[in-house]
Amino acid sequence: MGALETEDVLFERRGHLGIVTLNRPKAVNALNDGMVKAMLRQLTAWADDDAVTTVLVRGAGDRGLCAGGDIVAIYKDMLHGGTATADFWADEYRLNALIAHYPKPYVAFMDGLVLGGGVGISAHGSVRVVTERTRTGMPETTIGFVPDVGGTLLLSRSPGEAGTHAALTGAHLSGADALFLGLADHFVPSSELPALAEALESSTAEAAVERFAQAGPESALAAQREWIDAAYAHEDAEEIVRGMRALGDEAVAAADTIEAKSPTSVKVALESLRRVRGLSLEEALDQEYRVGLRCLAGPDFREGIRAQVVDKDRNPQWKPPTLAEVRESDVEGYFAPLGERELGLSASRVQSN
Repeated sequence: MGALETEDVLFERRGHLGIVTLNRPKAVNALNDGMVKAMLRQLTAWADDDAVTTVLVRGAGDRGLCAGGDIVAIYKDMLHGGTATADFWADEYRLNALIAHYPKPYVAFMDGLVLGGGVGISAHGSVRVVTERTRTGMPETTIGFVPDVGGTLLLSRSPGEAGTHAALTGAHLSGADALFLGLADHFVPSSELPALAEALESSTAEAAVERFAQAGPESALAAQREWIDAAYAHEDAEEIVRGMRALGDEAVAAADTIEAKSPTSVKVALESLRRVRGLSLEEALDQEYRVGLRCLAGPDFREGIRAQVVDKDRNPQWKPPTLAEVRESDVEGYFAPLGERELGLSASRVQSN
C-alpha cells in the first residue's frame, strides 16, 4: 500500500501494521496542528479498519520521536492573541484521549528526545518502548508553562512523589527513569528498533516486543526516591524548597533548579498534580486546557519561550520573580471554569458512554 502523506507526518501500512512517522527531523519532529489533525483522521480510520491490527508511531531522523509542540509557532501566535494555539491544544488533547482509549495495540518508539507533546502521543499508548538513547520529560516550567497533554495525570500516578519532582524540575529523564515513573513499559536497544518494526508487520505486538525487550538499566531517579518523597510531602512550594535545602546534597541542587523556573508555573504545576489525583484522563485534559489558556494570557509563558528559544539569553524575567510573591488567589485563578470556552472532553466521554 502506498504511503498516505502530508508534509509533516507520513502514514503507511505494511502487512497488518499501520505506521505513523512524524516527519520534521530538523525540528526533532515538533508537533503542529496539521500533524495533529492528520493523526486524528488516520488513527480514527485505522481503528475501524480490519486490515490494521497494530499501530506504530515513530520519529524521522536520529534525534528523537518528538521534542514537543512547536513552541516557536506558539510564541508567534501569542503575539497575535493566541487563538491558533488554543485550537491546536484542543485538537492535541483530543488526540491524546484517542490514543489512551485506542482499541488496538498502539506501539510508541520513545527513542531519543521525547518531551512535552511527544509524551502525549506516546505515553498514553498501550505498548511504550524506550531505549538507551531516550531523553524524556515534561520541561514546561522552564518556559513558564505547566505540564499538559495529560502529563499531570501520568506524573501523579508515578511512585511516591517522583512525578512531582519530574514536573517541578522539568528534568530530562532516561529510559530507565521513564520505566520507573510508569511512562513506558519496555526497554529495547535502539539498534533493534528496525527489526522490531518489521516484526510488528506480521506478529502480534505482544509477541514482537517479547522477542526484543531486555531488562532496562537501573533508574537514577528511583535511587533518589527516599529524599524525593520526603521533600515533596509538603503542599506548599516554598516549604518544599526549604525542606530540600535542609536535606542537603542532591536535594539542594533540585531546590536551585526549581527556584530558577517560573515561580508561577511551579506553583500552578504543583497544584495541578494535587488536583488531578483521582480524575479521568478527560477530566485532567479539561483542567490542563483551563490552565493552558491562563498561561497564554499571562506574562511568563511568552517570556520563557523568548529566553530559551527566541533570543536564547537563558535569562527570563519572571513576573512575579519569586515563589513567595505568587499569591494563592493567583494560582486559584488558573483553575477557574472557562464557561463557553471549556474543552468539554469529560462531558463528551460521558455522553458517548
